[in-house]
Amino acid sequence: MKYRRLTEAELDEVEPQFVRFLASNQITADDWEKLKAESPDKVERLIEIFSDIVFDKVLEDVNYLEFKTPHDLKAFHFLEDKAVMNGLKIEGETEVDLTEQMNPKQLSQQLQLTGAKLKLYTAEKEYKESRKMEIFNLMEGGALISRSGTLFKSLEKMK
Repeated sequence: MKYRRLTEAELDEVEPQFVRFLASNQITADDWEKLKAESPDKVERLIEIFSDIVFDKVLEDVNYLEFKTPHDLKAFHFLEDKAVMNGLKIEGETEVDLTEQMNPKQLSQQLQLTGAKLKLYTAEKEYKESRKMEIFNLMEGGALISRSGTLFKSLEKMK
């Protein structure tokens, strides 16, 4: 298995695609019920194969990820041969939470009250594993897909 098995909830979300996957492997609904009763190992293997197909398709289309904690934002852009990361970190004590929505003016005002500062940072990393596996590992660690890359692009403009 390349990635991980889809959870039951994730499988429920992609049930129509799973049915097509089974049909393309010439497994009817009756055959599936029989397999579940008689060959649970084969059922697991089919779900694992399907899970890898789903993750491969999703990861292929990911160009940006975001990872947010209360005092740190990281935005990733995945190029063909490397990942570029832009980050924004709060240095100092403050009640400001970067996971909450606030406009830049509010953020600035709250930081000024506490004396905390914002630090912009950036890094690049060539892939140690495949591009898809690097994205998968970050997502498993809590990073979320960003279709537009707005946060990455905003931090890029601040450099």
